[in-house]
Amino acid sequence: MSSETHTAPPPSSILFARGVIARLGVWATLRLAVQEGWGGHGANEKRTWLASVIVDSFEEQIPAPDEQYVEELLLQVMADEFETNLEDGSAESVAKDIVRMWDDSRVGKADLVLKFEELADKMKGKKTEAQEGITSDDDEWDDDEEGEDDSEEEEDPPTLLDHNQSRPKNEPEVDEDGFTLVKGKGKSQR
Repeated sequence: MSSETHTAPPPSSILFARGVIARLGVWATLRLAVQEGWGGHGANEKRTWLASVIVDSFEEQIPAPDEQYVEELLLQVMADEFETNLEDGSAESVAKDIVRMWDDSRVGKADLVLKFEELADKMKGKKTEAQEGITSDDDEWDDDEEGEDDSEEEEDPPTLLDHNQSRPKNEPEVDEDGFTLVKGKGKSQR
């Protein structure tokens, strides 16, 4: 056994860890998952664990993880630990911020970390509201239609008929030959 004592982590590592904790603390999706207990009783501990996994991955991997790696890690943890499949693009934004904080902390820049710590302090104790986004399947296809002729879009949409107001119920219905249509007493005539 060696008689070495553990040395304190470098200030850049501490700064980065603070930034990751703060960034995860302001991520609305993760805040909602923790608040609503999607991860079970230990949801808050899972957020802290996620922060430590991210920090460790940056400290241990050479080269440092990129945005895609961090985003996939966030998506995987949200799916596995919080039973949530994200499709809102928020993990990408969080990943970009984390990678930027890593780069900044290596050169001693604390601006982004301080910004997220300030935001996290403001959000403490506040309840996160779920926001439902209305998305259209058409949005997904817009990119694929760039080369197509746009003349199709100029057509008027079909007019919908309101069958309840097309004819009054008391008037007899006359067909095109002039005959009056006799209606039986069905369920709709009671």
